[in-house]
Amino acid sequence: MLAFLWNLGAFIVALGILITAHEFGHFYIARRCGVRVLRFSIGFGKAIWRHVGKDGTEYVVAMIPLGGYVKMLDERVEDVPPELQDESFNRKSVWARMAIVAAGPIANFIFAIIALYLMYLIGVPAVKPVIDSTTANSPAAVISLQQPQQIVAVSGQQVRTWEDVNLALVSHIGEQQLSLTLSPVSDLQEPSDTNGKTYALDIRQWHFDPDKESPISALGLHIYRPEIIPTLAEVVSGGAADKAGLKVGDTLVAIDGELISSWDAFVQQVKASAGKTLNLTIKRNGEQQILPVTPDSHLDTDGHTVGYVGISPVVPQWPENMQIELHYGPLESLSMAAQKTWQLTAISAKMLGKLFTGDVSLKSLSGPISIAQGAGNTASFGLVYFLGFLALISVNLGIINLMPLPVLDGGHLMYCVIEAITRKPVSDRIQEIGFRFGAALLLVLMSIALFNDFARL
Repeated sequence: MLAFLWNLGAFIVALGILITAHEFGHFYIARRCGVRVLRFSIGFGKAIWRHVGKDGTEYVVAMIPLGGYVKMLDERVEDVPPELQDESFNRKSVWARMAIVAAGPIANFIFAIIALYLMYLIGVPAVKPVIDSTTANSPAAVISLQQPQQIVAVSGQQVRTWEDVNLALVSHIGEQQLSLTLSPVSDLQEPSDTNGKTYALDIRQWHFDPDKESPISALGLHIYRPEIIPTLAEVVSGGAADKAGLKVGDTLVAIDGELISSWDAFVQQVKASAGKTLNLTIKRNGEQQILPVTPDSHLDTDGHTVGYVGISPVVPQWPENMQIELHYGPLESLSMAAQKTWQLTAISAKMLGKLFTGDVSLKSLSGPISIAQGAGNTASFGLVYFLGFLALISVNLGIINLMPLPVLDGGHLMYCVIEAITRKPVSDRIQEIGFRFGAALLLVLMSIALFNDFARL
């Protein structure tokens, strides 16, 4: 329940910030173009806060935080007194109307730059994208590794973190080939391909389910992780391990008389032993003892029954030369933020196009539940991660609003462009048909996104 409330709170905060940025873009440019703004609303439905400014605009925060709007004076909507007709939206030039409509999505991109600027100015810790092996018969199987190697470029695009790698890989979905440039791990903060080797990967058969795996693992890349020490950092109260008498600080030695070779091997054996008693040898205060443990039954993401005992190990430290901090000065942060926003925009637009061509599955669509979970998770990690999340969602909000659907800003821009070319406005009949089609398509996409959200729960 606490996690639900945290996610909900983070979702409301995130959506409130993003909607305010978007609607402020419309509001600001409308005012600059001489259009009278009647209402600036964050949310829909019943108002929970209302204020009328000196400018005559009614500022509202409404009950349902799933959108917002800027209501402008418009003769097509209501009767306008003759003395105010010059301040009507419909009386402005087509270019002024285009600027007002485009200002919302543009504000989303500007906000993304601001959020990322603050993130880079504060500094965000990360780890270098280092792999230690690959999966046989996978696209990455062509890579030969004798020791851990750092990924420094994906198809010629420099990458510094696993997030960079993930975004770069996703942009190649549906294509035939990509390349990975690997080099030995160095102490340098900036990646270098001076001693690197480039591998061409055939990805024609590369497919992955975003609900079950990442593009990194689906490609066959094994992320390097420091070896886990099997000393317990947490024992879940009431779990199988707790009932068996395990305590924080215990070190796992053997299971059914066989030495535990690795934490992963131990986890796999526990998963395969749901309801079966295991004799676990532990070391406590320098002495060994054997404790019988019967793993509880638990359903995994595939619906299979697996064993679960409720323990977690001490998290090892990453080697110094594999850690990195994305921290820059005021000017460099602005440059990096602009570059990152452009990268996110390009990748998001590319993915949206592949969604309609069928190269990307509709399963990848996410709705408000997934956004709420993402907001809650990143907020719990810290401000810098929440800022990065806000930037990503803001970019996607801007791109979606530019889609040429009449119910979105992109549809209004499309009508304005047609008017600018033909020198006459699109007929009300055609606009009405367009609005109905756009609303129906948007409803279908939102329904699929919601279905995916519930399927992931």
